[in-house]
Amino acid sequence: MGRRRKSSVQVVEALEITACGAEGHSIGRHNNQVVFVKYAAPGDVVDVRVSKKKKNFLQGEILRFEKKSDLRIEPFCSDFGSCGGCKWQHLPYSEQLNFKQQQVVDSLQRLGNITDYKLHPIAGSPLTQEYRNKLELTFADRAWEIEFDKENPQPFRPALGFHMPGQFSKLLDIERCYLMPSTVNKMQRQIKDYCVENNLSFHNIQKHEGLMRNIMFRVNKKGEWMIVVSFYERNEDAINGLMQFINKTFPEVISLNYTVNAKANDSWQGCEVQNFSGDPYLTEELGKLTFQIQPLSFFQTNTEQTQNLYDMALNFAEITKDDLVYDLYTGTGTIALYMANSAKKVIGIEYVQAAIDDAWVNAKNNEITNCDFFAGDMKDVLTDEFVAEHGKPDVIVTDPPREGMHPSVVECILNAQPSRIVYVSCNPATQARDLALLSDKYSVTDIQPVDMFPHTHHVENIAVLKLK
Repeated sequence: MGRRRKSSVQVVEALEITACGAEGHSIGRHNNQVVFVKYAAPGDVVDVRVSKKKKNFLQGEILRFEKKSDLRIEPFCSDFGSCGGCKWQHLPYSEQLNFKQQQVVDSLQRLGNITDYKLHPIAGSPLTQEYRNKLELTFADRAWEIEFDKENPQPFRPALGFHMPGQFSKLLDIERCYLMPSTVNKMQRQIKDYCVENNLSFHNIQKHEGLMRNIMFRVNKKGEWMIVVSFYERNEDAINGLMQFINKTFPEVISLNYTVNAKANDSWQGCEVQNFSGDPYLTEELGKLTFQIQPLSFFQTNTEQTQNLYDMALNFAEITKDDLVYDLYTGTGTIALYMANSAKKVIGIEYVQAAIDDAWVNAKNNEITNCDFFAGDMKDVLTDEFVAEHGKPDVIVTDPPREGMHPSVVECILNAQPSRIVYVSCNPATQARDLALLSDKYSVTDIQPVDMFPHTHHVENIAVLKLK
């Protein structure tokens, strides 16, 4: 049990960490309150500086260790604890998987009152480092220094890296990131050096000035790269110079693109991408299918694990040659096309028109003719009238965003009464809520957690439902 020290800053002393919780925090209890602590591990005993006080919980950071957990291992990244991207590096991967599976089970029980199902062991990622196929970095006119030398202050230096957690205006300069194949580090450092040497101004998000804004890297399994650079203003000489440098320096880049984003935020949405050299897309293979990935297209970022995820979803769906399948939130049609060979027909629905355009291209390139795709807000497209016109689905596969499905979408599914539903989710909490709404007519038969993002708290989950 923690003891509270009297001071202007509240400190909870000798807090025992007992579990991992939401958003990558670990959990202890103090005076019947839950205390969420960053970068702690079950088994730690720590003094915690409280940074947030609420009626039912406290949140804070480790001030000092009184005892370190036996579970702890040495993080592999020197920026661990500052970057915020891989909050579980200090835990063995096997323990990360255990905690993620328990997170799924707890969410289902606590938020959906769902307990009666077959739990399949969590599927770990084949790669735990360099597993991402996409990375976005941000330019800033000054790096955020973690440690300040007050006696010998250093001049501010420009940065290319990640926003610090909870501090969007502060950017951590990244020498090396372990999430993507190591080629990305060579590229991003040389590109930054070129910009500095050629006096290309780095963006200031508060003043809204500075040319260099963002850069996106993509890579496929063949080791072919795409780069998209985002500039704040249209400076033709500077843009052409940097693009020529990248084109000459990195032959592995087969798709070089740029955009001009003069908005007040870093979002790529609505930006027109210009192809400078090479193809305006990458191609990637999943199973026997080939997909074109446009610069701003959504594509699952862990390629190896994505194929495993789709194989499991296809197996759980038990699709026959007579089945009509609805693929909700189809994106660029990857799941729909992956399942098309097993079904009579697949209908994919997605709210982003550009993604549906990509889905049609991917269907044509793979010579798949039994898929139809529709664009629009899911709650407006998927209606009882839509089902009456296009046919009652035998199987529904749904992979919604983190907020889950709109109540009207759930209602339409209940009215359509498919015999099987495969619900793929990146948020077990909203998934549990939706499963509870479906429980009047459906039983959850199988739960399959899948780890797409090692060293983070995120977990994907497949829930299989059958009509009662």
